[in-house]
Amino acid sequence: MGRTVLLKFVLAVLLVFGSGLSPAQAPHRSRFNFNPGWLVQTGDPANAQAPGFDDSAWKPVTLPYAWNEDSAFKVSIDKLPTGIAWYRKHFRVPAGAPGQRVHLEFEGIRMAGVVYLNGKLLGRHEDGVSAFGFDITDALKPAAEDNILAVRTDNDFKYKEIATGTAFHWNDTNFYANYGGISKNVWLHVTGPVHQTLPLFSSLGTTGTYIWAGDFDLATNSAKITAETQVRNDSMTPQTIGYTARIEDANHLLVGTMKGSDVTLAPGEMQVVSASQPVAHLHLWSWGYGYLYKVTTTISIDGKPIDAVTTTTGFRQTAFDHGELTLNGRVMQIHGYAQRTTNEWPAIGIDLPPWLSDFSNRLMVEGNANLVRWMHVTPSRQDTDSADRVGLIQSMPAGDSEGDSKGRQWEQRVELMRDSIIYNRNNPSILFYESGNKSISDEHMAEMKAVRDRYDPHGGRAIGSREMLASHVAEYGGEMLYVDKSASKPLWAHEYSRDEAARAFWDNESAPFHKDSPLYNRNQDSHAIEDVLRWDDYYRARPGTGDRVSAGGVKIIFADSNTHHRGDNNYRRSGAVDAMRLPKDGFYAGQVMWNGWVDPERPAMHILGHWSYPAGTTKTVYVVAAKVARVQLTLNGKTVGSVTASDTDPNPARALPLGTAALPDMPHEAGVPAGQSSDFLFAFPNIAFATGKLEAIGYDAAGKRITDTHLQTAGEPASIRLFAHAGPGGLHADGSDLALVDVEVMDSLGRRCPTANNMISFAIDGPAEWRGGIAQPAAGTDIPSFSNYILSRTLPVEDGINRVLIRTQPTAGKITVTATSPGLRSAMITLLAVPVKVDNGLATYDPAAALPSNLLRGPTPTGSSVHITRTSIPIVSATAGSNPDTAARAYDDNETTSWSNDGQLSTAWIDLTLKQASTPTQIDLKLNAFRTRRYPIRITLDGTPIYEGITPMNLGYTTIPLKPAQGTHLRIALTGAPIDDKPASATIEVNGKYDGAGVAPVTHDSKAILNVIEADVYQ
Repeated sequence: MGRTVLLKFVLAVLLVFGSGLSPAQAPHRSRFNFNPGWLVQTGDPANAQAPGFDDSAWKPVTLPYAWNEDSAFKVSIDKLPTGIAWYRKHFRVPAGAPGQRVHLEFEGIRMAGVVYLNGKLLGRHEDGVSAFGFDITDALKPAAEDNILAVRTDNDFKYKEIATGTAFHWNDTNFYANYGGISKNVWLHVTGPVHQTLPLFSSLGTTGTYIWAGDFDLATNSAKITAETQVRNDSMTPQTIGYTARIEDANHLLVGTMKGSDVTLAPGEMQVVSASQPVAHLHLWSWGYGYLYKVTTTISIDGKPIDAVTTTTGFRQTAFDHGELTLNGRVMQIHGYAQRTTNEWPAIGIDLPPWLSDFSNRLMVEGNANLVRWMHVTPSRQDTDSADRVGLIQSMPAGDSEGDSKGRQWEQRVELMRDSIIYNRNNPSILFYESGNKSISDEHMAEMKAVRDRYDPHGGRAIGSREMLASHVAEYGGEMLYVDKSASKPLWAHEYSRDEAARAFWDNESAPFHKDSPLYNRNQDSHAIEDVLRWDDYYRARPGTGDRVSAGGVKIIFADSNTHHRGDNNYRRSGAVDAMRLPKDGFYAGQVMWNGWVDPERPAMHILGHWSYPAGTTKTVYVVAAKVARVQLTLNGKTVGSVTASDTDPNPARALPLGTAALPDMPHEAGVPAGQSSDFLFAFPNIAFATGKLEAIGYDAAGKRITDTHLQTAGEPASIRLFAHAGPGGLHADGSDLALVDVEVMDSLGRRCPTANNMISFAIDGPAEWRGGIAQPAAGTDIPSFSNYILSRTLPVEDGINRVLIRTQPTAGKITVTATSPGLRSAMITLLAVPVKVDNGLATYDPAAALPSNLLRGPTPTGSSVHITRTSIPIVSATAGSNPDTAARAYDDNETTSWSNDGQLSTAWIDLTLKQASTPTQIDLKLNAFRTRRYPIRITLDGTPIYEGITPMNLGYTTIPLKPAQGTHLRIALTGAPIDDKPASATIEVNGKYDGAGVAPVTHDSKAILNVIEADVYQ
């Protein structure tokens, strides 16, 4: 043992024994916020890890801090700055820490980092996603001396693993926005030598604490709670430890205690200890009901507590079968968003405080989303914890770009899944583990499943991948945006409605008069309509519509993102809200359609757009409505339109008999008739603008008014209004906290002017840093090279509103924000940043500790959420004009197989034998090339014609209404060659030669080919 190490050990023993405790009985652990007091410098100066290196000119920052944050949304993802950046921190360990164990926990860095303490190499971390840590005990100096932590980061998009030369599959210039450096939180843990471990497997080989619930009795909301903890003995003698756990509810009331068996650990040994106890009358975590408990696990020696860890978690029951997701005994159709994992903001990237994560994620729940599918890589711990609080179900990936991998690159994906599961397995909001953003082999799926079974066998989570429709290993799946149905594992669309629209553009009739330009350059009205029509495809196949159902779908994306884009701007604008989380009309459309677990559960309406047009304007008004029997539109009290909701499930994918006029595919096109064009969209064409109140009123079947909404004409812009958002405890002067400041242009009566696009100039005074906002460029600007007003102190409002960011400094005080614009009355707002105590680089302040849970939706409702609209008629056999040996593929609940004839019209038929004589009312058909091909067909039942027409192009299934007849043998036959066409405007967004997953592509010729993937018959 070296002289220095020996001296530190003697000091440690003297300190501990001087307190009357043995080394193993050192006091409880402490957890410190390690974010304050860092220094950063881009470039790669020599010997920057050395304790004596001169860092006096480096930039002082508070973590999380990406060194290239200024470029967030300023440049496209592939242009985000990359390279080497060094971070250094001077700190002292707290008095009493020598002799105990001290660990660092990094929640993550981008991409790779080499970590040094006092010039000594601690280690390297390279995956750019997962949390990691180090036991720094032996490299620390005594409490009175400075320690120097140095981290060399490298965020090169081409970074390769040092040991193998292998690139990481997910380090992608399309999907994973590259905010480099230490862009997540860092914590310092001080424990006794016998302690509960951290869940940092790759770096420390440890798994931490695991809490789960089982043996549910939903009648009494009871469950058996189990706490399991890995304990390590770093003392020099064997230690016998006791293990207990206590459960406290959200009101800090004790609801349960548990005691495990005593365990003896040899020096250096780790063991897992556990305890279980039934607990009654639990508040089960649910959608919009982020009820959380604190479970404190304590280890003791000779009856004296030596280490306690508190885990915040929740309890819920899940099931994944019958094609459905069930939460706490209630079926739920998935509806929500696929959001880039970076979940980034302009000019700060992912450098944000926890309250702002809650602000963003709760907005999804307020929009009635029940699930967020994080894309490509594991989300930050800050976002997973936030989803717990706000009551938002998560689908958690490990890491990939698209497609399967092999060799070392596949091993990297498995290792990241393992580390991510261990780190996040106590988060009740995670219900899905995603093994790939595209199909992987069943062999690889089984490997991922084995990881789940080893490290989270009791968590009630399904593991699967995008696609995987026919896999018997994956526990869920679903294509990107096509409609898939299943009677077994849930299949849900992972990225539907992929188009783009900027919030700045209402419609063709509103300033700045951006012409609606599908694809990827839409206006808000067109984009919202697209969202409504696309959701209706999955809603039509919801639970309650037969044995095979769609588990739902998530729209890509929630918030505009600094990632892969197709539109005019250098960032993606598919969001339901913009990059500053200001809603677009599509957000409100989703809020209307998604207000229930399966079907909408309350009447709701939204009028798309605004009502402040120039005189002489005539336009179509669109109303999104749910759970109403009739929609009436009035202008200044006078009825200008009335539409009765259809009972026949209107949808563009619905097949119509010959001679029936179909609605246009996109209802906003000229000549659209008044009426209902989907389950939720009501159109009122040729409404002449007049100043005043435009109101939509919803009535039930008895004619009773049950809901309404309205738009009011605003006057000319007169003034500016400012409104600030901050965390529940106000602004904190920690150098990391942020305030959102909304800026609105108002008329003389205090109404927002929805067509105002005034330029606003801002000034700030006080201990704060301007981070600004984002906006579209003025007409005539070279859009690809435009900076999007990032960091500019002058930028426009859009549609009468915008939002900017103000960051605190480590100095407390008043912050004044002033906004001015020519011709408008100015506005000023004052904020107060309260002090945060930092001692020698350490803080006890936890920015997330006081954040409340969102409980507004209440507990999971009792009673069924499923309303039966039709029932399946079983098919028992089939024969066909050709290839009869494969005819059963047309009803095998496997959308990767199909039946097809030989190309002759005389053989283009298939007979389905029903289980018993029935009177079918509908048939759903999934026909190959459904996006680009229409099929002229005739359907007969025991020879009686019950339908003849041409199927529409669609995203999977077409629903065909059948004339009343009774029989057993249902024949589907072509009446002519299929008609090939361009994809419908709503489906062109996906390229590919064919549509069926795993089904052979069609040949575009004149042959009479009938190709049936699945057929479902109903009554």
